[in-house]
Amino acid sequence: MSATPLLSVEGLSASVDEKTILHGIDLAIPAGETHVLMGPNGAGKSTLGHVIMGDPAYTQTSGSIRFDGEDITDLSTDKRSRAGIFLSFQAPVEIPGVPLSSFLRATLAGRPGLKMRGKEFRRRMKELCAELDMPVEYLNRELGVGFSGGEKKKVEMLQLLLLQPKLAILDETDSGLDVDALGVVSRGMDLYRKRTDGTLLIITHNTRILEHLDVDRVHVMVGGRLVHDADASLIDWIDEHGFERFEAMAAEANAAEGAGAAGEAAGELDPADLSPVIER
Repeated sequence: MSATPLLSVEGLSASVDEKTILHGIDLAIPAGETHVLMGPNGAGKSTLGHVIMGDPAYTQTSGSIRFDGEDITDLSTDKRSRAGIFLSFQAPVEIPGVPLSSFLRATLAGRPGLKMRGKEFRRRMKELCAELDMPVEYLNRELGVGFSGGEKKKVEMLQLLLLQPKLAILDETDSGLDVDALGVVSRGMDLYRKRTDGTLLIITHNTRILEHLDVDRVHVMVGGRLVHDADASLIDWIDEHGFERFEAMAAEANAAEGAGAAGEAAGELDPADLSPVIER
């Protein structure tokens, strides 16, 4: 594993409709690692993923984003995608009138080393569909239209394996999945890691999808701030205790900051206040 950050976020703040959602986020993810972003609903986890991707619905008000050695702070979403960033949606969109196969062919356009002729593309699609327990006939259906939640997530795994991005940000990929669909999604993530040595940022508040993954680092977000990070042992601690301790401590730190307490950083948690199994 490389210690050089593939993704480096520094002092990132962002808003939507003039309401600040993210507050001074600092995050570094080395190439080839699997990081997990956890936190309660409404913590700003999905917002962070979308801001990294350059979603125009959000306004970045401060900070910088560097990816693969380049400053991408001002790049458009499509250029970030072509640079090698992939974002799966919590609720994948539907595009009537556009066959899935046509959409996938279009996503390959202009990507170095991924251009395929028709016969090669069809063969590759058959292989990936088989690996994801997905009928090849789905390729002729309109993108997302009539697909179940699990089928939409399978399509996203299909895109992930096809595009082989340097960084995959998976936003609540396990949301609403049954056991079988969850197994397919986990398999897709595992194949991506093994075949590309790619980098993962998994956004979730549920630990189920993490059971079969080798996680390098876990980050906790509360109220739009990254309040704690630790190794993979933190997942089991959260599974047992939830986020209440983090929420309470973040609220106390925010109150202290508002009162002008010296040396208190908003959302900064003292690891000594948490279970001894969590190491900074």
